[in-house]
Amino acid sequence: MTLAETLRQALDRGARRTPELLPGDAFDEETADPTPAAVLVGVVDRPQPTVLLTERPTTMRKHPGQISFPGGRIDPDDEGPAAAALREADEEIGLSPAFVEVVGTTDRYRTITGFEVTPVIAVVRPGFTLRCEPREVADAFEAPLDYLLDPARQQVRTVEWRGRERTYYEILWEGRRIWGATAAMLVNLSRRLELAP
Repeated sequence: MTLAETLRQALDRGARRTPELLPGDAFDEETADPTPAAVLVGVVDRPQPTVLLTERPTTMRKHPGQISFPGGRIDPDDEGPAAAALREADEEIGLSPAFVEVVGTTDRYRTITGFEVTPVIAVVRPGFTLRCEPREVADAFEAPLDYLLDPARQQVRTVEWRGRERTYYEILWEGRRIWGATAAMLVNLSRRLELAP
């Protein structure tokens, strides 16, 4: 069975369950019309599958230095979340859609910045060459899928922000700190994806 078939079946099995999922970040005010967005959860087809992640430049105005999935807002010309995620991955890290097989989408996540993000799960065939767009991406790297989805690695943290105590998830891997919306989407995926029948 291919990795794409394995993930597709795991998503199908998980869709029949009702795990407790993280709906989104805590809001002080409701945003009436969230901006639709999509990210590519690119699982690289290696003997031990990995996930493609990016690191934002420290010079960015929003979320400097944070770890994220390639992705962004869904443009009117995009034919849905998958098309947007593929376009953004090509623009941000030079990942050619020719190397990507979309498996499906999973639960949307609402960010504190007003985006409603659809994670697009896909398998990435090895042999690709990445080219980071320096204004958007400082670095692109791979982290092991099983490590990221391991609940023991998903630590709950608390912080005081705007006068209130907030909780969030954090995953540490080889000196990198994956937290916020990216970590939350990985937590949701670990709860939704049923890799073993």
